[in-house]
Amino acid sequence: MTNRRDFLKKAGVASAAVGASTLAAPAVLGQSPIKWRLQTYAGAALAAHVVKPAIDSFNKVANGEMVIELYTADQLVPTGELFRAMQKGTIDAVQSDEDSMSAPVDVSVFGGYFPFATRNSLDVPVLFNQYGLKEIWEEAYAEVDNVTWLSAGSWDPCHFNTTKPVRSLADLKGLRVYTFPTAGKFLSQFGVIPVEIPYEDAEVAVQTGELDGMAWSGITEDYTVGWADVTKYFLTNNITGAWIGSFFANSEKWDAVPPHLQELFRLCMDSSHYYRQHWYWGGEAKLRTEGTKLELTSIPAEEWKQVEAAALTFWDDIATKSPRSAKVVEILKKYSATMNKAGAPYR
Repeated sequence: MTNRRDFLKKAGVASAAVGASTLAAPAVLGQSPIKWRLQTYAGAALAAHVVKPAIDSFNKVANGEMVIELYTADQLVPTGELFRAMQKGTIDAVQSDEDSMSAPVDVSVFGGYFPFATRNSLDVPVLFNQYGLKEIWEEAYAEVDNVTWLSAGSWDPCHFNTTKPVRSLADLKGLRVYTFPTAGKFLSQFGVIPVEIPYEDAEVAVQTGELDGMAWSGITEDYTVGWADVTKYFLTNNITGAWIGSFFANSEKWDAVPPHLQELFRLCMDSSHYYRQHWYWGGEAKLRTEGTKLELTSIPAEEWKQVEAAALTFWDDIATKSPRSAKVVEILKKYSATMNKAGAPYR
């Protein structure tokens, strides 16, 4: 009995110690949380859909251990300087395409709208997860100091919304449009004049006559950000079926994040990718059929084939830029051939 009493006394002391330790644990959470500043390429109205829901979820589930502050287009630094600012640690993370922020990697030309690389939004996750683009992107960014590429997802297709109707290739000549660098380079052969200005200035530039429109998005985005209020026409032909955008982080900041929060961030990126897919996809159909602000126009399919043929020549030119670019183009050709052979509903 004496031994039993001694055991119970010692057990009580041990239990109290464990209890004190357990109660003390939240004090760790009470310390200053990890804080990140993430800037997106998107303006405020668009960011509310393409990134904010995922960041809000992350901050909620991180439960005080980490907080991500979200900034929209050009709030902290101009979009063209996003990469360098992240590399230096001025900002901690970025959501953008490589093309817009001039990422110094050979795959940057494929970010954003690479002509006819995709036809539907699901093409992007399939290309990255089943056709090897994920490994190629990881390899490319491993050669860059202090930037970690995290994940790619799809956005909307690339259409023209303009103040003038476009019903033939001839109507493209002389159009001054806000667009992405690579898309602009491709479209210039058809007489399009690409103009690069800050995202939030595009709407005013149309109103003042500096721009004739945009070749930047699908119709969902046109209505969401206000571009449908200043343009009159929407061209149903697109030059790419889905924009390729990614999440990136400063490598030092990313490596300092505990594994469980890294995994949480990955899950939230996937959530963001999924939200965008159904939000854009549903909006494209609904606003084409029910929208009242933009008149739909089309270039005949036979004439549009000239643009599709020009894209393949453009691909071959890009393939000569580096062995890795050639590998990406080879994958795109293989994927395109597979999808065309598979037929409906894929193409």
